[in-house]
Amino acid sequence: MSLRDVPDDRTTAPPAPRTFAAVFDPRQNALNAIRLLLAVSVIVWHAFPLTGGDIAFAPLRQLLSHVGVDGFFTISGYLIVSSWLRAPQVSTFLRARVLRIFPGFWASLLLTALVIAPLALVIGGVGLPAGYWRDAASYVGTNAALWVHQYGIVGTPAGVPFPGVWNGSMWTLVWEFFCYLAVLGLGLVGLLKRRHTMAVAFVVLTVTTVATSYGPVDNYWLTLGSRFGLPFVAGALLYRYRDRVVVRGRYLLLAAAVVLLSCLLPDYRVVGALPLAYLMLGLGALGRHPRLQFRQDLSYGTYIYAFPLQQLLAVVGAASLGVPLFALASLALTLPLAAASWFGLEKPVLRLKHVGRPRTVQQAAVVDVPAGTPSAPR
Repeated sequence: MSLRDVPDDRTTAPPAPRTFAAVFDPRQNALNAIRLLLAVSVIVWHAFPLTGGDIAFAPLRQLLSHVGVDGFFTISGYLIVSSWLRAPQVSTFLRARVLRIFPGFWASLLLTALVIAPLALVIGGVGLPAGYWRDAASYVGTNAALWVHQYGIVGTPAGVPFPGVWNGSMWTLVWEFFCYLAVLGLGLVGLLKRRHTMAVAFVVLTVTTVATSYGPVDNYWLTLGSRFGLPFVAGALLYRYRDRVVVRGRYLLLAAAVVLLSCLLPDYRVVGALPLAYLMLGLGALGRHPRLQFRQDLSYGTYIYAFPLQQLLAVVGAASLGVPLFALASLALTLPLAAASWFGLEKPVLRLKHVGRPRTVQQAAVVDVPAGTPSAPR
């Protein structure tokens, strides 16, 4: 008898399931590319009100105005919860969050007050109104703590389709930071270690969204808390169940279809929050092509500088170009400034988050996610 005739008792192991835990690499993914596309989509959305236009078809309006914003929050939910569970230290967690948001935020405030707004007024032939610099200092100081209270400077910009607002994107940042603090609070009391905490939070926020969008509840904090908290928690939920949720191309197509169809509802998040999280994070996880793995993150700079530059364009008459050309001109101005912000400020500052940290903590840390995404004030 030859060896070929001997039965082989060895069994072939089944292929490992393609779960998020198996396929998502925090350092080799397409999330930077996705976040940049989300920021660009918000620029396109803002081009409508800043040129005096609107989208008559409500589902398309909801898709463009909300999904780009929520995409940022859902990616944040996944990565920020991951960041705490990998390195559950208060100082480490807060330092990374503060360094990611505040330096660029302060730079944008200063650039708007000291350069963009004065330039727009001078080019527009208006000149600086009396008391401009005093109110410009108020614009920087009042908003420096991230809670945006002052949008204009001595009544400017004026004579534009969207007057009185120099940066209508920054107001979402404080809600992003609230989400970070919620993660910190849950982590400190030990609830973040329990897998089902995020499931309970998702159910509660879904019910709150239904109550504020469809029911009689009319409360500022509940409305905006659920509006931003639900997509954030959806991303966090995927992280906590990452070892069970399978990532496949056909499932991503199904998730995209559900998101599109859910935009027919008054608030798509009731149905579409979790599919959107699956879509964004699934695309990021499967985006292994080298051209999709952006090593530089320009999305935050695109976020914080786009709106004032778009108002500058509106002041000089570019609003008459219409939405497509106005959006392209906005991108042409914003992307170089976003790159300068990343290489000249954001990236160097982020190196400070490792100062004084134990080497084991540095190795465990996950790649940080940029702050929230822009949206016009509502």
